[in-house]
Amino acid sequence: MNNKVKLIRVSKDLQQKDLALKVGISRQTLSLIEKGQYNPSLKLCVSIAEALGSDLNTLFWKV
Repeated sequence: MNNKVKLIRVSKDLQQKDLALKVGISRQTLSLIEKGQYNPSLKLCVSIAEALGSDLNTLFWKV
């Protein structure tokens, strides 16, 4: 699953551990999401988008 989570996270100057803490997951899980090796639930996608001040379309859908 391709996504822009890492791109947006880095642009907001957030480390993986900080974003993971905000959304209640481990840094390892966030790493897998960023690599496209883990498909998060819709609830988790929404939490990530809110924590990054973004939206689902920007983060997870192909453009």
